[in-house]
Amino acid sequence: MSGDERREHKRLPVKLWVDETHESNTYFQRAANLSVGGMFLEGTIPHPPGTIVHLRFSLPDDDEPIEVRAEVVGDSTDHLGMSVKFLDVEFNGELKRRLEAFLDRAGTRRGF
Repeated sequence: MSGDERREHKRLPVKLWVDETHESNTYFQRAANLSVGGMFLEGTIPHPPGTIVHLRFSLPDDDEPIEVRAEVVGDSTDHLGMSVKFLDVEFNGELKRRLEAFLDRAGTRRGF
């Protein structure tokens, strides 16, 4: 089964800067794709699966940063990076609505 078949939500290619905090360390990451359920952080040495991190990022055309807890669920076999699953989205209707609205707008512009 490929990674795409396991995903609950369609991912959209993006270029976003993400502040990732784990324990007392902050890392500045680059997101390569985004969905309502998670994102892929590219070009980084991954934390072990199961690691919980705190993410903060801003969506284009949205003034309020998004802050969410996420779990590392995998890494890439062909380049550095890690997939993270958002833990708070299903319990935060406003956060889910903001992500869905952005993905709808961006997907429509890109023909998805």
